Amino acid sequence: MTAAIADEFETHRPRLFGLAYRMLGSAEEAEDTVQDAYLRFSGADRTAIEYPAAWLAKVVTNLCLTRLTSARARREQYVGPWLPEPVVTSDGVLGPLESAEQRDAVSMAMLVLLERLTPTERAVYVLREAFAYGHREIAETLDLAEANCRQLYRRAVRRVGEERARFESTPERQEELVRSFLTAARDGDLGGLEKLLAADVVWSSDGGGKVSAARRPIEGRDKVFRFLAGATRTFLTGVHFTAVEINGATALAAWEGDALLSVVTFEARDGLVARAWAVVNPDKLDFVRRQLARA
Repeated sequence: MTAAIADEFETHRPRLFGLAYRMLGSAEEAEDTVQDAYLRFSGADRTAIEYPAAWLAKVVTNLCLTRLTSARARREQYVGPWLPEPVVTSDGVLGPLESAEQRDAVSMAMLVLLERLTPTERAVYVLREAFAYGHREIAETLDLAEANCRQLYRRAVRRVGEERARFESTPERQEELVRSFLTAARDGDLGGLEKLLAADVVWSSDGGGKVSAARRPIEGRDKVFRFLAGATRTFLTGVHFTAVEINGATALAAWEGDALLSVVTFEARDGLVARAWAVVNPDKLDFVRRQLARA
Protein backbone atom coordinates (compact mmCIF):
# COMPACT_ATOMS: atom_id res chain seq x y z
CA MET A 1 0.00 0.00 0.00
CA THR A 2 2.02 2.94 -1.26
CA ALA A 3 1.61 6.67 -0.80
CA ALA A 4 1.15 6.99 -4.56
CA ILE A 5 -1.89 4.69 -4.50
CA ALA A 6 -3.36 6.58 -1.55
CA ASP A 7 -2.80 9.91 -3.28
CA GLU A 8 -4.39 8.64 -6.48
CA PHE A 9 -7.41 7.37 -4.60
CA GLU A 10 -7.86 10.69 -2.81
CA THR A 11 -8.41 12.43 -6.13
CA HIS A 12 -11.46 10.21 -6.64
CA ARG A 13 -12.78 10.20 -3.06
CA PRO A 14 -15.16 13.22 -3.29
CA ARG A 15 -16.89 11.85 -6.39
CA LEU A 16 -17.13 8.36 -4.88
CA PHE A 17 -18.61 9.73 -1.66
CA GLY A 18 -21.17 11.70 -3.65
CA LEU A 19 -22.13 8.57 -5.57
CA ALA A 20 -22.38 6.40 -2.46
CA TYR A 21 -24.42 8.97 -0.53
CA ARG A 22 -26.93 9.40 -3.35
CA MET A 23 -27.24 5.62 -3.57
CA LEU A 24 -27.58 4.95 0.16
CA GLY A 25 -29.02 8.11 1.72
CA SER A 26 -26.57 7.60 4.57
CA ALA A 27 -23.39 9.61 4.99
CA GLU A 28 -21.93 7.16 7.51
CA GLU A 29 -22.54 4.18 5.21
CA ALA A 30 -21.21 6.17 2.27
CA GLU A 31 -17.95 6.76 4.15
CA ASP A 32 -17.70 3.06 4.99
CA THR A 33 -18.39 2.13 1.37
CA VAL A 34 -15.70 4.46 0.06
CA GLN A 35 -13.24 3.02 2.57
CA ASP A 36 -14.09 -0.51 1.38
CA ALA A 37 -13.45 0.65 -2.18
CA TYR A 38 -10.08 2.04 -1.13
CA LEU A 39 -9.05 -1.29 0.38
CA ARG A 40 -10.00 -3.07 -2.85
CA PHE A 41 -8.19 -0.48 -4.93
CA SER A 42 -5.02 -0.70 -2.89
CA GLY A 43 -4.99 -4.49 -3.17
CA ALA A 44 -5.93 -4.77 -6.83
CA ASP A 45 -3.69 -5.76 -9.73
CA ARG A 46 -2.80 -2.36 -11.20
CA THR A 47 -2.30 -3.78 -14.68
CA ALA A 48 -5.98 -4.83 -14.72
CA ILE A 49 -7.24 -1.27 -14.02
CA GLU A 50 -7.17 0.69 -17.28
CA TYR A 51 -9.44 3.52 -16.13
CA PRO A 52 -9.32 3.99 -12.32
CA ALA A 53 -12.31 6.36 -12.20
CA ALA A 54 -14.57 3.89 -14.00
CA TRP A 55 -13.20 0.93 -12.03
CA LEU A 56 -13.83 2.66 -8.71
CA ALA A 57 -17.30 3.84 -9.71
CA LYS A 58 -18.21 0.26 -10.57
CA VAL A 59 -16.85 -1.04 -7.26
CA VAL A 60 -18.70 1.61 -5.23
CA THR A 61 -21.95 1.11 -7.14
CA ASN A 62 -21.91 -2.64 -6.58
CA LEU A 63 -20.98 -2.25 -2.91
CA CYS A 64 -23.96 0.09 -2.57
CA LEU A 65 -26.28 -2.37 -4.28
CA THR A 66 -25.26 -5.02 -1.76
CA ARG A 67 -25.85 -2.60 1.13
CA LEU A 68 -29.23 -1.50 -0.25
CA THR A 69 -30.43 -5.08 -0.52
CA SER A 70 -29.68 -5.76 3.15
CA ALA A 71 -30.87 -2.28 4.20
CA ARG A 72 -34.40 -2.99 2.99
CA ALA A 73 -34.83 -5.69 5.60
CA ARG A 74 -33.40 -3.46 8.34
CA ARG A 75 -35.62 -0.55 7.40
CA GLU A 76 -38.72 -2.73 7.64
CA GLN A 77 -37.88 -3.12 11.34
CA TYR A 78 -36.99 0.55 11.82
CA VAL A 79 -39.01 2.40 14.46
CA GLY A 80 -41.01 5.16 12.77
CA PRO A 81 -40.26 6.76 9.38
CA TRP A 82 -36.77 6.14 7.97
CA LEU A 83 -35.25 9.35 6.60
CA PRO A 84 -31.92 9.95 4.87
CA GLU A 85 -29.08 11.43 6.89
CA PRO A 86 -28.77 15.21 6.45
CA VAL A 87 -25.54 16.55 4.99
CA VAL A 88 -24.19 20.10 4.98
CA THR A 89 -23.63 20.93 1.32
CA SER A 90 -22.17 24.43 1.57
CA ASP A 91 -18.69 22.88 1.91
CA GLY A 92 -18.93 21.09 -1.45
CA VAL A 93 -18.90 17.59 0.03
CA LEU A 94 -21.47 16.40 -2.54
CA GLY A 95 -19.90 18.24 -5.45
CA PRO A 96 -21.02 21.40 -7.26
CA LEU A 97 -24.64 22.46 -6.68
CA GLU A 98 -24.77 25.42 -8.99
CA SER A 99 -28.00 24.63 -10.81
CA ALA A 100 -31.53 23.89 -9.65
CA GLU A 101 -31.20 20.39 -11.10
CA GLN A 102 -28.01 19.69 -9.15
CA ARG A 103 -29.60 20.89 -5.93
CA ASP A 104 -32.75 18.89 -6.50
CA ALA A 105 -30.70 15.74 -7.07
CA VAL A 106 -29.42 15.79 -3.46
CA SER A 107 -32.53 17.26 -1.81
CA MET A 108 -34.17 15.42 1.04
CA ALA A 109 -37.30 15.18 -1.10
CA MET A 110 -35.43 13.41 -3.89
CA LEU A 111 -33.60 11.04 -1.55
CA VAL A 112 -36.89 10.09 0.07
CA LEU A 113 -38.38 9.41 -3.38
CA LEU A 114 -35.39 7.29 -4.38
CA GLU A 115 -36.26 4.95 -1.52
CA ARG A 116 -39.26 3.87 -3.62
CA LEU A 117 -37.03 2.51 -6.38
CA THR A 118 -35.46 -0.91 -6.51
CA PRO A 119 -31.71 -0.87 -5.82
CA THR A 120 -30.93 -1.34 -9.52
CA GLU A 121 -33.40 1.35 -10.60
CA ARG A 122 -31.79 3.68 -8.11
CA ALA A 123 -28.31 2.93 -9.41
CA VAL A 124 -29.35 3.59 -13.00
CA TYR A 125 -31.14 6.81 -12.05
CA VAL A 126 -28.27 8.18 -9.95
CA LEU A 127 -25.59 7.36 -12.51
CA ARG A 128 -27.62 8.94 -15.29
CA GLU A 129 -29.06 11.99 -13.52
CA ALA A 130 -26.31 12.93 -11.07
CA PHE A 131 -23.21 11.79 -12.94
CA ALA A 132 -24.31 12.07 -16.59
CA TYR A 133 -23.35 8.50 -17.46
CA GLY A 134 -24.44 7.27 -20.86
CA HIS A 135 -26.58 4.16 -21.01
CA ARG A 136 -23.67 2.14 -22.36
CA GLU A 137 -21.48 3.22 -19.43
CA ILE A 138 -24.26 2.35 -16.99
CA ALA A 139 -24.68 -1.06 -18.59
CA GLU A 140 -20.94 -1.73 -18.22
CA THR A 141 -20.99 -0.55 -14.60
CA LEU A 142 -23.92 -2.78 -13.66
CA ASP A 143 -23.14 -5.70 -16.00
CA LEU A 144 -26.55 -5.33 -17.62
CA ALA A 145 -27.77 -5.07 -21.21
CA GLU A 146 -27.97 -1.50 -22.46
CA ALA A 147 -31.62 -1.97 -23.44
CA ASN A 148 -32.41 -3.15 -19.92
CA CYS A 149 -30.72 -0.05 -18.45
CA ARG A 150 -32.80 2.21 -20.69
CA GLN A 151 -35.97 0.49 -19.52
CA LEU A 152 -34.95 0.77 -15.86
CA TYR A 153 -34.16 4.45 -16.33
CA ARG A 154 -37.53 5.21 -17.95
CA ARG A 155 -39.32 3.43 -15.13
CA ALA A 156 -37.35 5.30 -12.47
CA VAL A 157 -37.92 8.67 -14.13
CA ARG A 158 -41.65 8.00 -14.31
CA ARG A 159 -41.91 6.99 -10.66
CA VAL A 160 -39.84 9.91 -9.42
CA GLY A 161 -41.14 12.52 -11.86
CA GLU A 162 -44.81 12.08 -11.05
CA GLU A 163 -44.21 13.21 -7.49
CA ARG A 164 -41.60 15.90 -8.15
CA ALA A 165 -43.88 17.70 -10.61
CA ARG A 166 -46.12 18.76 -7.71
CA PHE A 167 -43.51 20.96 -6.09
CA GLU A 168 -41.61 24.10 -6.95
CA SER A 169 -39.29 26.24 -4.93
CA THR A 170 -36.45 28.49 -6.01
CA PRO A 171 -33.51 28.68 -3.57
CA GLU A 172 -34.52 32.24 -2.76
CA ARG A 173 -38.13 31.36 -1.91
CA GLN A 174 -36.98 28.32 0.03
CA GLU A 175 -34.61 30.43 2.13
CA GLU A 176 -37.29 33.08 2.72
CA LEU A 177 -39.75 30.43 3.90
CA VAL A 178 -37.28 28.74 6.23
CA ARG A 179 -36.17 32.04 7.74
CA SER A 180 -39.82 32.98 8.36
CA PHE A 181 -40.28 29.59 10.05
CA LEU A 182 -37.07 30.20 12.03
CA THR A 183 -38.27 33.60 13.23
CA ALA A 184 -41.66 32.24 14.28
CA ALA A 185 -40.02 29.32 16.11
CA ARG A 186 -37.55 31.60 17.91
CA ASP A 187 -40.35 33.94 18.98
CA GLY A 188 -42.74 31.17 19.98
CA ASP A 189 -45.17 32.67 17.44
CA LEU A 190 -47.56 29.75 16.98
CA GLY A 191 -49.93 31.79 14.87
CA GLY A 192 -47.06 32.68 12.56
CA LEU A 193 -46.07 29.02 12.27
CA GLU A 194 -49.60 27.99 11.38
CA LYS A 195 -49.75 30.54 8.56
CA LEU A 196 -46.67 28.98 6.98
CA LEU A 197 -48.24 25.51 6.67
CA ALA A 198 -49.98 24.30 3.52
CA ALA A 199 -53.41 22.75 4.05
CA ASP A 200 -52.09 19.30 3.10
CA VAL A 201 -48.70 19.61 4.79
CA VAL A 202 -46.99 16.38 5.86
CA TRP A 203 -44.48 16.33 8.74
CA SER A 204 -42.23 13.27 9.15
CA SER A 205 -39.94 12.71 12.14
CA ASP A 206 -37.12 10.17 12.28
CA GLY A 207 -36.24 9.29 15.86
CA GLY A 208 -35.36 5.66 15.16
CA GLY A 209 -36.63 4.69 18.61
CA LYS A 210 -33.67 6.55 20.14
CA VAL A 211 -35.57 9.72 21.09
CA SER A 212 -39.21 10.75 21.28
CA ALA A 213 -40.68 11.29 17.79
CA ALA A 214 -43.94 10.71 15.95
CA ARG A 215 -44.09 7.10 14.76
CA ARG A 216 -46.10 8.01 11.64
CA PRO A 217 -46.09 11.02 9.31
CA ILE A 218 -48.47 13.74 10.52
CA GLU A 219 -50.79 14.94 7.79
CA GLY A 220 -52.78 18.15 7.45
CA ARG A 221 -52.34 21.70 8.73
CA ASP A 222 -54.43 21.25 11.90
CA LYS A 223 -52.64 18.10 13.03
CA VAL A 224 -49.18 19.42 12.21
CA PHE A 225 -49.94 22.68 14.00
CA ARG A 226 -51.10 20.83 17.12
CA PHE A 227 -47.93 18.75 17.00
CA LEU A 228 -45.73 21.85 16.71
CA ALA A 229 -47.64 23.64 19.44
CA GLY A 230 -47.22 20.66 21.77
CA ALA A 231 -43.53 20.35 20.93
CA THR A 232 -43.02 24.05 21.58
CA ARG A 233 -44.58 23.81 25.04
CA THR A 234 -42.99 20.50 26.02
CA PHE A 235 -39.57 20.17 24.42
CA LEU A 236 -38.27 23.49 23.18
CA THR A 237 -37.44 25.33 26.40
CA GLY A 238 -33.78 26.35 26.16
CA VAL A 239 -33.57 25.36 22.49
CA HIS A 240 -32.28 27.78 19.87
CA PHE A 241 -32.41 27.57 16.09
CA THR A 242 -30.07 28.37 13.22
CA ALA A 243 -30.38 28.26 9.46
CA VAL A 244 -27.92 26.04 7.59
CA GLU A 245 -27.58 24.71 4.06
CA ILE A 246 -28.57 21.05 4.15
CA ASN A 247 -28.82 18.88 1.04
CA GLY A 248 -28.68 21.88 -1.24
CA ALA A 249 -31.30 24.05 0.46
CA THR A 250 -31.74 26.20 3.54
CA ALA A 251 -32.84 24.11 6.52
CA LEU A 252 -33.40 24.52 10.25
CA ALA A 253 -31.06 23.20 12.95
CA ALA A 254 -32.23 22.96 16.58
CA TRP A 255 -29.65 23.20 19.36
CA GLU A 256 -29.52 22.88 23.11
CA GLY A 257 -26.30 24.63 23.99
CA ASP A 258 -23.70 23.05 21.69
CA ALA A 259 -25.72 19.85 21.27
CA LEU A 260 -27.44 19.38 17.91
CA LEU A 261 -30.94 18.04 18.56
CA SER A 262 -32.54 18.07 15.14
CA VAL A 263 -32.24 19.05 11.51
CA VAL A 264 -35.47 19.93 9.72
CA THR A 265 -35.59 20.22 5.94
CA PHE A 266 -38.57 21.59 4.05
CA GLU A 267 -40.23 21.47 0.68
CA ALA A 268 -42.34 24.40 -0.42
CA ARG A 269 -45.37 24.81 -2.62
CA ASP A 270 -46.92 28.21 -3.32
CA GLY A 271 -44.71 29.77 -0.64
CA LEU A 272 -45.89 27.42 2.12
CA VAL A 273 -44.43 24.35 3.82
CA ALA A 274 -45.79 21.32 1.98
CA ARG A 275 -43.41 18.72 3.40
CA ALA A 276 -41.09 18.73 6.40
CA TRP A 277 -38.59 16.07 7.40
CA ALA A 278 -37.19 16.24 10.93
CA VAL A 279 -34.19 14.04 11.70
CA VAL A 280 -33.86 13.69 15.47
CA ASN A 281 -32.19 10.28 15.67
CA PRO A 282 -28.82 11.20 17.25
CA ASP A 283 -27.04 8.50 15.24
CA LYS A 284 -28.13 10.18 12.03
CA LEU A 285 -26.88 13.55 13.19
CA ASP A 286 -23.26 12.47 13.80
CA PHE A 287 -22.00 13.29 10.32
CA VAL A 288 -23.65 16.69 10.04
CA ARG A 289 -22.59 17.50 13.62
CA ARG A 290 -18.95 16.89 12.64
CA GLN A 291 -19.36 19.05 9.56
CA LEU A 292 -20.81 21.93 11.55
CA ALA A 293 -18.07 21.63 14.16
CA ARG A 294 -15.46 22.16 11.43
CA ALA A 295 -17.26 25.16 9.93
